[in-house]
Amino acid sequence: MAAQSWLERLRGAKKTAVVQDDGSEMVEEHEVSNDQLMVRKWRQKSQLGSRGPWQVEVGETFPGAVGSLEQQLIQESSSNPIFTRKDTKTSFQWRIRNLPYPKNVYSATIDPDQRCCIVRTSNKKYYKKFNIPDMDRCSLPLDSSALSFTHANNTLIITYKKPTEILQLEQEVLQELKKVKVAEDGDVDCKTQ
Repeated sequence: MAAQSWLERLRGAKKTAVVQDDGSEMVEEHEVSNDQLMVRKWRQKSQLGSRGPWQVEVGETFPGAVGSLEQQLIQESSSNPIFTRKDTKTSFQWRIRNLPYPKNVYSATIDPDQRCCIVRTSNKKYYKKFNIPDMDRCSLPLDSSALSFTHANNTLIITYKKPTEILQLEQEVLQELKKVKVAEDGDVDCKTQ
C-alpha cells in the first residue's frame, strides 16, 4: 500500500531533465514562488565511465543516511565550522557556521591571481579559500569592492555583490526555464520492466 502511494506521488511530481553529451550532470532546484535558486550540484563521469559523487555548488550538503555504516563508524564534530553557499537575488553569499570569534578577528579578501576569496582570522584559528564558479564560467574579474562580510550568532556571512553581467545571465536563464513544459499528472508514461 505504501509503495503504491509513493508511486502515485512520484508520478504526480514535476520533472525535467537535460542530458549533455560530455557525461556531466547538473541539477538545480528553484523555489517556484520567487524563482530563488536553492540547490545547484554537479557530477562528472569518471575515467572508467561510472558516475562520480555529487559536488554541491549552492545549497547545503547533508551527511549520509541515518543509520548508515559510515556514519556509525566516524562522524565529524558538530562544533566544526560548516561552510555553505546560499545566494540571494543580488549577491552570492556564503555562510560559515560555528565560528565563535568576534567580527574584528575576521578578514575577507580577494586574490585576483588565483581567482578566489580568502577568509582568515587574525588569531590563526580559521582559514578558507574558495572560488566563485559563476564568475569563472563567465570569465569575469573579481572585484574587491563587491566583497563584504558580517558576523552574528556564531555565523560569518560573506557576501559578493553580483555584477550586472551575472544578473542579466540569470534573467535569461529564468526566461528559458519558464519555457520548459512542466509534466502534469498523467503526462508521464511509467512502464514496468
